[in-house]
Amino acid sequence: MGVLTDLYAAQPFWVWAGLAAALLAVEVGTGTGWLLWASASAAVTGAVVGLVDISVPTALLVFAVLTMTSALLARRYLPRRVLASSDGDINDNIGRLLGRRGDVVQAFKGGSGRVFVDGKEWAAEVSDDDALEAGAHVEIVGVEGASLKVRRT
Repeated sequence: MGVLTDLYAAQPFWVWAGLAAALLAVEVGTGTGWLLWASASAAVTGAVVGLVDISVPTALLVFAVLTMTSALLARRYLPRRVLASSDGDINDNIGRLLGRRGDVVQAFKGGSGRVFVDGKEWAAEVSDDDALEAGAHVEIVGVEGASLKVRRT
């Protein structure tokens, strides 16, 4: 523990800067959003100890207060991610179809047919053995593999 104490006594700014960089690296790796505030707080604490000669307990208190305050303010005032928007994940071209409406382009036989939804034709299955004719309107109620589950609207 003597080496760490000596390092902090000689270069407190760089110890805090290193902690800020390490927290930021972990945040980039995990993407949680929570370590960003601790990383920024460590950087600000490093600036404070670089400008003002404060004790280690005081520096730790500054770091703790900044981390808690910034995390609480971020949670309160920054917009949260919308987990289930109306369009869903733009990269999920199948999951975003849930709830969309389309038209039957090939009559359903034996519960299977083809539908046209959002500019594309898809294989589809009707959920209740309903005989859907070409031109019927359907709603997407599920996805199984590359086949859509539909119901008449």
